[in-house]
Amino acid sequence: MTTRLVGVGLHGGRSASVRVSRCDGWSRFLASGEAVELGAPTIVRCDQGVSIAVGAATLDLVEHAAAALGGLGLREGVSLEVEGGEVPLLDGGAAELVRALSSLGVAPSPPRLVVTRAWETSIGASRYALEPSEGVELACEIEFEHRAIGAQRAVFHGDPAEFAREIAPARTFGFARDHAALLARGRARAVPLDAVIVFDDEGVTPGCRLAWPDEPARHKLLDLIGDLALYGGPPRGRVVATRPGHAATHALVRAALATGALARTDG
Repeated sequence: MTTRLVGVGLHGGRSASVRVSRCDGWSRFLASGEAVELGAPTIVRCDQGVSIAVGAATLDLVEHAAAALGGLGLREGVSLEVEGGEVPLLDGGAAELVRALSSLGVAPSPPRLVVTRAWETSIGASRYALEPSEGVELACEIEFEHRAIGAQRAVFHGDPAEFAREIAPARTFGFARDHAALLARGRARAVPLDAVIVFDDEGVTPGCRLAWPDEPARHKLLDLIGDLALYGGPPRGRVVATRPGHAATHALVRAALATGALARTDG
């Protein structure tokens, strides 16, 4: 069974699509006839979204699709073929991707990463604490000065049903004051208000509505799951991330693997 989802790229502002189907071996992204498996991606950029190298091509905004794979535990057996250079924004989270992936009937598989020992590190304004555990547990803590957000916390216990219900629908968000600067850097060319929560100085921009008061924390958790899933995670173990960001999380994985706090496993 194959499902094709069509939409617009958040950053490129152009039509984009992703075709979801079953495959043999590790789950993978495909673009322009090339493929890259989950496990050891080449990160091209991770500012306001994550781009990876797929052969000679660059594939943008992969974190929501990766989060769907990681949240459902689909580390094997799934192919995501992307056209348009960017995974389409779709609903702004991962809910549509979860429905498409769930229709494939692929069974979950164990994480390819495991936390081996207690370890903490700070990367810029981000802090991470790792601890061994038999299951998968991620906690994401955020804090923004914006009065509509403040301090929030969201947790994932590794259950695919929990991810589909509580995390996947959480949409990406940003601030109106930052949009001009993002455009100047070639980012955020398409910002549909049904898929992106935009905060202005007063609160939520007219035309936007929060699905939950803590939707920003849930989406930051979704992003964290997606970043870790690109390496074969989320890992078996407990991870507490305070003010995480894409660049910091990717630096965390590299550092934790180098120090042995994270280890690779074939399951």
